[in-house]
Amino acid sequence: MRDLIDRAVAAYQTPTGTKMFRYTMVSVISTGVSLGVIAFVFGVLRWSQVPSAIFGNLVATVPSYYLNRKWAWGKSGRSHFLKEVVPFWAASFAGLVLSIGAAQWAKEFTTAHNFHHFGATVIVLAANFMAYGLLWIGKFLIFNKLFHHAHGRVKPEVEAELVES
Repeated sequence: MRDLIDRAVAAYQTPTGTKMFRYTMVSVISTGVSLGVIAFVFGVLRWSQVPSAIFGNLVATVPSYYLNRKWAWGKSGRSHFLKEVVPFWAASFAGLVLSIGAAQWAKEFTTAHNFHHFGATVIVLAANFMAYGLLWIGKFLIFNKLFHHAHGRVKPEVEAELVES
């Protein structure tokens, strides 16, 4: 177990490990925002599933962009519209499409099985969580390339050596 912890700490101390940790934390925050908004508008205000998913995910996209850009990828200043904004919103739109599909599935599933509203809320939240889970790794790989910055880079072979030690 100690060896696993040492390897995790060594991986974190690499530029890629730090970036992955920060990207993960931004995802945790934006997922919490999204699920919190969906739980409120669907569970409390009783909006329908699809508008709830759309609204919750649109709200969460704004802090996700700024947190990822500044904290995970170390960018500051004005955003580059074609290199940063458009790809981020395109990926967010893809996630939104998946989320809408998941919300529609949740609506049909909970209706077909006569779920009470609380159960339907849990299913809607789980479906949204799973939809965005499918995009998580792909988005990291895409944005790691797009928001790449040269300072603080370590050669891959040096980084691999750090992780192995």
